[in-house]
Amino acid sequence: MGRYRIGEIAKLSGLSLRTIRYYEEEGLIKASRTDGGQRWYRDEDLVYLRRIIELKGLGFSLSEIRRIFQMKDEDASGNKRREALLAEYRKKLDEDRARIRKLQAHIDELEWHVHQLEKAEGGFTECPGALCASCQYSSRCIFFRKG
Repeated sequence: MGRYRIGEIAKLSGLSLRTIRYYEEEGLIKASRTDGGQRWYRDEDLVYLRRIIELKGLGFSLSEIRRIFQMKDEDASGNKRREALLAEYRKKLDEDRARIRKLQAHIDELEWHVHQLEKAEGGFTECPGALCASCQYSSRCIFFRKG
């Protein structure tokens, strides 16, 4: 089993010393202390730091991560944590899919505007007129109204 000083675990995890101290203050990891107060971390702490990085990258807040980590003490089988993680992952997935739909609608709107401006290449003084009827965006154009 490895024992690491804070600088060593920072290098191994890719986190700053301040971030590691902050995670310790937040109760996400717990260092052992020498009589002189020097922090020592174990392999398990390194695994937890890497897990924090992963979960934060997936959009989890520190309070959500803390709640997941705390389940370890009350869930010897791991099933409760697995179910909680599964629910959280599904929630994040749904949120991300909703963001993608919103972004796609935004992209569609921008494409429509680009298309309209490209059609007005020869001048931008009036509506393209007859071209509107054949435009793929005519159903949503606020300027073109079918009779």
